[in-house]
Amino acid sequence: MQRRLATIRGDVPPKRHNARTIAALTGNPGCTRRAVLDGAGVDKPALAERIGFPARFGQSRFAISRGNAFEAQVKADGGAELLRLVAQRLGVPVPATASWTDLGVGADDTAARQRRSAEVLLAAPGAGDAALFDHPMLGLDVAGQRVHLEPDLVAARLAGRFHVVEIKSFPVIDGQADPSKVTAAAIQSAVYVLALRDLLAAHGHDPELVSHDVVLVCPRDFANQPVASLVDVRRQLLALRRQLDRMAGLDALLATVPDDFTADPDADPATLAAALSGVEARYAPECLAACELAYFCRQEARGRTAALGRAVRESLGGVADVDDALALAAGDRDPTPEQAEAAALLRTAGRLRAEALGVAP
Repeated sequence: MQRRLATIRGDVPPKRHNARTIAALTGNPGCTRRAVLDGAGVDKPALAERIGFPARFGQSRFAISRGNAFEAQVKADGGAELLRLVAQRLGVPVPATASWTDLGVGADDTAARQRRSAEVLLAAPGAGDAALFDHPMLGLDVAGQRVHLEPDLVAARLAGRFHVVEIKSFPVIDGQADPSKVTAAAIQSAVYVLALRDLLAAHGHDPELVSHDVVLVCPRDFANQPVASLVDVRRQLLALRRQLDRMAGLDALLATVPDDFTADPDADPATLAAALSGVEARYAPECLAACELAYFCRQEARGRTAALGRAVRESLGGVADVDDALALAAGDRDPTPEQAEAAALLRTAGRLRAEALGVAP
């Protein structure tokens, strides 16, 4: 299988996953195209550029600088303010003192950092003192590859459990944050929770020592005053585990892919576009915010009901084209047995629309 994956990506080194890319996998678990490309370690931004549909999302330099400044502020003075925020949000007494261990320094390479992180974190269960661990190096298996992950911070030995802490620069205004950004942060945090649970389980500790409640720290209103919130990531953990299990069975997905499928960056753009079109995708408008190939898939999906959103696609199961949907709604076409339920729904919607237009002033 590894040879096949190397052939797909053009015998270039695989692009490593990080927490963001792993989190994005859960956004569209039924997309074979994305699963195969991610499993092969294809550089999707470069591929999108090559075929003329570059990705149009990502953080600006200003947003990155603002985020770094806010993180540094929250972690100042050995994390004293952060410790208070986390303890109060968890509903436990604020410890008078807490150790601070920066696992991002003192090791020259990734493997050494991961070993040191494992040693320190595995010594934490059962210890009594409060502790904060910054930049631990964790690992997770994704499609047969070991992925290295670096959370912003993991708080341990508070209320007897580990709690993943995510520091984000998007604001909480009047107690509310952008739901899409909170969802993205929850999925990314679930990646860290899963990696830490796997580490504990692999060494005989109870994985439930890692709480499913993640502490999200953001600036309050339009100032830089930090505020902490609890986010339950159990649903995200289930979705993440399902998708990782699916990618672990990548050989079954590869069996559905044409033998000549390629994402070789040196291939002709027309050849790459044709190859991608030969692998099933499940485009939805939500992909535009998470997948580098979304603009190519959107162009490909023009005239298809999937382009109208997942709710429409699922409601009109068996009706793939917009023209077919309109014909069924107007009664100009007899539905197949698989389309009967969708056709009835479309005709009802068409009748209601006609009635509404008929009484409109």
